[in-house]
Amino acid sequence: MYTYDVPNIRVRYYDTDQMGIVYYGNYARFYEIGRVEALRQLGVNYKDLETSGIGMPVYDLQSRFIRPARYDDLLTIRVSIPQLPKTRISFNYEIIDQHGHILNNGQTTLVFVRSATGRPCSAPPELISAIKPFFE
Repeated sequence: MYTYDVPNIRVRYYDTDQMGIVYYGNYARFYEIGRVEALRQLGVNYKDLETSGIGMPVYDLQSRFIRPARYDDLLTIRVSIPQLPKTRISFNYEIIDQHGHILNNGQTTLVFVRSATGRPCSAPPELISAIKPFFE
């Protein structure tokens, strides 16, 4: 399994509701930040995938709220990829505050598609090569 931590995500005022608590819809953005940076750490860049004609739309998103994140908290987004991707790739997330408390956990599944046709395709070989050592 591949795991990567994206540290030092500061909760900004615009992330919160009137009560100073992170608005629930912003967790999807945190998940995106996490998965983009986790793939970048592997040497796989979203922009390069898109340029090569591969899109990765979200197929499924699940989120569980355990404790509230608040204005000015410093968060870590822990991202893991639990299995080798095929035509889909799953990401698991934990949002952790500066005190080590897990505030939220979630999961997304994305599908690899050819941008020109919108049809599913296999995971790009460069992604498989980069992630395979974590599963051996």
